[in-house]
Amino acid sequence: MRKFPKLLVSAVALLLAGAASAFAQSGYPNKSITWYVGYAPGGNADLRSREIARYLAPLLGQAVVVENRAGAGGNIATDMVAKARPDGYVIGMGSFAPLAVNQAMMKSIPFDPLTDVMPIVLIERGPLVLMVNQASPFKSVKDIVTAARANPGKITFASGGLGGSHQLSAELLKSLTQIDLAHIPYKGGAPAALDLLAGRVDLMFEQMYAAMPNMQAGKTRALAITSKKRLALAPELMTMEEAGVPGFEVLNWQGAIAPKGTPAAIIQRLNADIIKVLATPEFRDRVLAQGNELGGGTPEQFGAFIKSENAKWGGIVRAAKITAD
Repeated sequence: MRKFPKLLVSAVALLLAGAASAFAQSGYPNKSITWYVGYAPGGNADLRSREIARYLAPLLGQAVVVENRAGAGGNIATDMVAKARPDGYVIGMGSFAPLAVNQAMMKSIPFDPLTDVMPIVLIERGPLVLMVNQASPFKSVKDIVTAARANPGKITFASGGLGGSHQLSAELLKSLTQIDLAHIPYKGGAPAALDLLAGRVDLMFEQMYAAMPNMQAGKTRALAITSKKRLALAPELMTMEEAGVPGFEVLNWQGAIAPKGTPAAIIQRLNADIIKVLATPEFRDRVLAQGNELGGGTPEQFGAFIKSENAKWGGIVRAAKITAD
């Protein structure tokens, strides 16, 4: 019997395996897709997930079923994605906390945000706004920094809980300006905002979409936005850098993720179709109306962004000794 060189046999085997994989993926998707979201129904992550599912389903020709698995700062849903079969039928909303913060804040999490999930595409990024009560004596970021230096630990800031973007924005301000502020955590952004309105706390970094109603009603005073650029929605609002804090940028973000090992062809298909969703006028307008910016780009770009955010916020969390355990 004729013997073929081992290298030739290996090359043929690889070609056949690649062809079989391509053949299997060519029919994708042929059943419904589950989209996990790590937060409760009615919140921004949930609503955005359901919007995406509604627009994405016709593009894929299959239903996209959103399932909420709230808890552990988004870790439960992210872990379900990480441990799912990597065939493109389980994907989810990957967000700021489980992918950039929780690993540094918690003693352990059941997945590695940099290796156990695959980035598909960044969906949106949203700035926060530094708010004070309308009756506050603080008229600028400089006023807050000056008062905090004169009264270390006496100026208070509210947050919606440990390790969220509300708190981390203030921790970044503390780090960059070398001031001491007292943290008052609440069980959610809404009760924190209520105490800001009542004057029981001095300041709060709040998501732009949540802050706008009180801003427009004249109940709060916005001092600066946490993005690098001014918003078209509120062009009069200066950035934190313009307000005198160089290097300040905080964006709460979310994007689509898949289990590690999901075939590249499927990742590219999902990336292309979700980008089509982002370009849909109605979807785009809703995102922009909240003061957020649309995402997009390649899976590789989203992966690099996650890595940079993980390094940045891991450093802030460890320096501030924030622990959730």
